[in-house]
Amino acid sequence: MPSARGFSPRLGNVVIDCPDEKALQNFYHRLLGWPECRLYGRPAIRQGEVVLMFISEDDYVPPVWPEQPGRQQKQIHLDFQVADITAMAAKAEALGAVKAESQFGGADFVTMIDPAGHPFCLCRP
Repeated sequence: MPSARGFSPRLGNVVIDCPDEKALQNFYHRLLGWPECRLYGRPAIRQGEVVLMFISEDDYVPPVWPEQPGRQQKQIHLDFQVADITAMAAKAEALGAVKAESQFGGADFVTMIDPAGHPFCLCRP
């Protein structure tokens, strides 16, 4: 619903905390092929209006997936629709991701863990 000034709120960007913002930008740039850019002085990648921005945090603690009591929980995960799940999973592994030990997607999706510990899924369109 548009606001009183005629502007509907929209998602501006997704900010991902990590131990090394440039390294994680490079991982997702190489995995997805989205152009690199900078936003608010931080490394980012962009596809159309979708922006992933990366911020280094000195006290970053990677999440555990699946969740475990008393451990850092994931706050969000990203789903990417891809033409070939198997090929993209192999590419992700070659770039430093690992396939999560627990898988729940069957033929619909595979869960990966990026080099900073964030889970993400590669999904059928």
